[in-house]
Amino acid sequence: MHKPGLGDRETNMSAAEIASRHFSAALAEAKAASIDNDSLCRSLLGLVVGKYLETRSVSDVQSELHFLADNCDPDADFAFMRP
Repeated sequence: MHKPGLGDRETNMSAAEIASRHFSAALAEAKAASIDNDSLCRSLLGLVVGKYLETRSVSDVQSELHFLADNCDPDADFAFMRP
């Protein structure tokens, strides 16, 4: 009989949950090493872009980044949302 455990939780995690867990760990590690958040985020963003470029075109990655930049204001409605 199988008993649910930590391994089961890890296999049932969403991509967002996995990313959030690792991002939090990276922030904590950077803080312990006296590395500022901007430097860490810039480094992580570079890694993400590099990974994207392994399977996506430059224009596709640029489009993804433009969409995120255009919609990063948490107080603004998305262009496709109705009032």
